Amino acid sequence: MNFSVFCSYLQMLEETASRIEITKILAELLKKLSESDIKQATYLLNGSVGPSYEQYLFNVADKMLIRAISQAYETPLLQVELKYKELGDLGDLAEFYSRKTSQMESMLNILDVSEKLISLTEEGGEGSQEKRIFIISDTLSKLNAECAKYFVRIICGNLRLGYSERTLIDALSWMETGDKSKSGMILKSFEVVPDIGSLSERIKKEGIESATKHISPIVGIPVQPMLCQRLKTTAEMVKKMGEVSVEPKFDGLRVVIHYSKKRKILKAFTRNLKEISAMFPELSEIDKHISADEIILDSEAVGMDPNLMKILDFQTTMQRRRKHDIKETQNKIPVTFQVFDILYKDGESQMHVPYIKRRELLSKIIKNGSLLKVDSYETTTDPTRITKLHEEYRNKGLEGIIVKKVESEYVPGRLGWRWVKMKESEESTGKLSDTIDAVIMGYTQGQGKRSSFGIGQFLVGIPNGDTIKTISKVGTGLTDEQFKQLNTILSSIKVSDIPKEYSVQKNLEPDFWVKPQVVVELAADDITVSQNHTAGYALRFPRLVKIRTDKSVKEATSLKEFIQMFKLQKR
Repeated sequence: MNFSVFCSYLQMLEETASRIEITKILAELLKKLSESDIKQATYLLNGSVGPSYEQYLFNVADKMLIRAISQAYETPLLQVELKYKELGDLGDLAEFYSRKTSQMESMLNILDVSEKLISLTEEGGEGSQEKRIFIISDTLSKLNAECAKYFVRIICGNLRLGYSERTLIDALSWMETGDKSKSGMILKSFEVVPDIGSLSERIKKEGIESATKHISPIVGIPVQPMLCQRLKTTAEMVKKMGEVSVEPKFDGLRVVIHYSKKRKILKAFTRNLKEISAMFPELSEIDKHISADEIILDSEAVGMDPNLMKILDFQTTMQRRRKHDIKETQNKIPVTFQVFDILYKDGESQMHVPYIKRRELLSKIIKNGSLLKVDSYETTTDPTRITKLHEEYRNKGLEGIIVKKVESEYVPGRLGWRWVKMKESEESTGKLSDTIDAVIMGYTQGQGKRSSFGIGQFLVGIPNGDTIKTISKVGTGLTDEQFKQLNTILSSIKVSDIPKEYSVQKNLEPDFWVKPQVVVELAADDITVSQNHTAGYALRFPRLVKIRTDKSVKEATSLKEFIQMFKLQKR
């Protein structure tokens, strides 16, 4: 397919607000794409050139793009810079100069453009900046105005089309059936092997049923993690789940470990599918701690104080993510992986095996030591015993407990009453008994002392499908350093216009909008009904607990969960 035809669909998507109409447009495009085009086209629809877990980086700063536009359209750099200040969008900038200097048709197809974008991610070393600028300017010279706009927006990570991979999954179902009836089948496959491009290619070639049958986890490709639901009382837990396993809830970093001796694979993924094995060089000796040749383990990486031999908090453990002085940090903050589940072993998926059987398997193959340690657990049907264990773990300085149905399969996401967490965000009574993971949507310039921080408060929301709805403004619970840290993070992802997926009332609009990328954990006194916030509910006296760099937007508390928390607190 010619890239100009592809971009005409992107233009239609940009102009469409209705979720169902967006799905139909995507389905029409997917139906027209050939078997050879659909994989790369689906990646481009997601604003990338490969699966999201591969973390492709174009490494192109705004200034480089402005230079490339200047070269492509033979326009003085200063003139282009001034026009950018007026337009505020690099895609619009490329489109403007393309229309002004040329009315040519696009000479490139989808695979040509994908190849150019992939080459940007591969350039490195001396002279790489000039090479990237040349690749961009040369490509722009072969594209029409509409194509130039979207080519540049893909590089900027700012397609602004207002849909997610979930909408693409609905569109794949719609492509074949004319409705969303097979979205569930596709989603289940995607959660086990989250490669939207390869999945769309298989569906195009084989049909949905064949392409989604017998999907098994693959060592080296992250699985969407299983997550916890919330229930207020232990009696409700037993009523809904029957016999349960009670385990400690550590304040660590969720890490899924992939290892294959034969294929020489060793990878560690966070819950938002980021590969972080460099953070844990000690995992290079994992073969000494397991009795298996290939394995996928779910664990919590917990930092330890080597002098006091006590567990460190999350923020201290997260210092291990720094890119420099890794060995020094490793010695300063040794880590133990508290292993609590197994997804795969020696060619066989364990995801459909009952949880208690997976636990028994763990005890056979993990050699407990300083690197790997199988979590303690106790099975019970007694609500009083669950409460007692919760208190015991809290007294030990842990967050609380995780309660798991002993017969449950490993099911990605928060589906059913399989895993439930029980923890307390703060020691004070009469406050919301759990925290909320919210998305920062924008921020307001600080005043007084906070003017030096660049940020005074920030607007947060929670996802409802592909829309993010507001629940609060937050300006308390932050240290001076956290204000400065947030300003650094947010100023790098500022956008000139409100993102398409945001639903915000006019009186709550912040000074600056940001891309939906940063998740924060919040505590609050309670949840109240609100006409001011688009979620219909709001946090009362919210305060920052921590910045969740380990979580993605799709892992934020959903509106459905938020309403459930509201109902639980009213009982």
